Amino acid sequence: MSRAVPLPSRGSGASNDQTRRHNLSTVLSALHHDGPQPRSRLTALSGLNRSTIAALVAELVELGLASETDPDPTNRVGRPSPTVQGDPHVVALAVNPELDAVTIGVVGLGGKLLKRVRYETATPPTAREAANISAAVIAGFRDELEREGRICGVGVAVPGLVRVADGVVRFAPHLGWTDEPIAAMLTDATGLPAFAANDASVGAMAELLFGAGRGKTDLVYLNGGASGIGGGLIAGGVPIGGAGGFAGEFGHIRVDNSAGSYDDPEAGSLESQVNRGALLAALGLEKADADELERALLASEDPAVLALVHRQLEYLSTSLRNAVNVLNPEVILLGGFLASIFEADPDYLRACVEAQSLRVSFEGLEIKRAALGSDLLMIGAAELAFAPVLAAPAG
Repeated sequence: MSRAVPLPSRGSGASNDQTRRHNLSTVLSALHHDGPQPRSRLTALSGLNRSTIAALVAELVELGLASETDPDPTNRVGRPSPTVQGDPHVVALAVNPELDAVTIGVVGLGGKLLKRVRYETATPPTAREAANISAAVIAGFRDELEREGRICGVGVAVPGLVRVADGVVRFAPHLGWTDEPIAAMLTDATGLPAFAANDASVGAMAELLFGAGRGKTDLVYLNGGASGIGGGLIAGGVPIGGAGGFAGEFGHIRVDNSAGSYDDPEAGSLESQVNRGALLAALGLEKADADELERALLASEDPAVLALVHRQLEYLSTSLRNAVNVLNPEVILLGGFLASIFEADPDYLRACVEAQSLRVSFEGLEIKRAALGSDLLMIGAAELAFAPVLAAPAG
């Protein structure tokens, strides 16, 4: 995941003219990831003087990326300072193709999901179909978005192995995609810059920047969706992607040695034993989005459903044990249907992981659900499109 979403500059700025672009990036990134702030706080965080911050803010306002409000006249403590915020009309578009739907979202600067459209499909969409569906949905609200502000681009969260450098999906087995240039397809279909990465990788970054991972440096995120289970890794505050950018495929860890032959790489894998389809069948549902599935799961009083949940949590704990012992994270975050089965009995999963982990590696570990819920992949995918603007606000 090393290049999935470039980590924004968080260091101190510098006041000389050669680093003006860096300073603009520092200020805009702070507004995007930390919300509206008094100009005085931006001064303190950046290490720049007041006049430099005032000039940078004025430039961001002129670029249409920020706005400034007058200080509160009732606040008479200290020197009043205007409040600066990123312009929420600056947006990024997000796309998440899945087995049964293509979801398209609009995310404003500041990481808030403004709109989401779920376009259901009878069969897994091809890459071309996903691009065409996305372009058609985007066309329906594009004029309004561009009248009110600007669109930075399109980010795609794909349940598969993605070469981030050019947005080519090398392999998405559940979708049936191999070497599909989804980013280029979306650029051709919309005329907007497009970027793609693994869904769990962008989910991990979204939680690090906006959710339950804020303030953490070592994090493991697992996402469960209709297309299986993926993972994202943060170590020492840095996204970890491996040599090809394909690290974090927890769904393919073998958790059941009694299942099938070693000649079949998916026999006994985590996603063969822990999957959304089995949960839907147990609940008597043909289809459901993430929120509907969770509501049905938590409302169920069927002992067979609870037994299935416990069985899936046991398999999940084996995979998490490997993460604990190998990576020693501060926190493990669960999203998608994994968050739902965890919510059904969180103490059960914690006990199973602890029983299999090295004691010292488990000490202090938090296991919890991702904070951004069903918005997570939209926010994470949008970050792909925001990243170039945050890195170079002046273009």
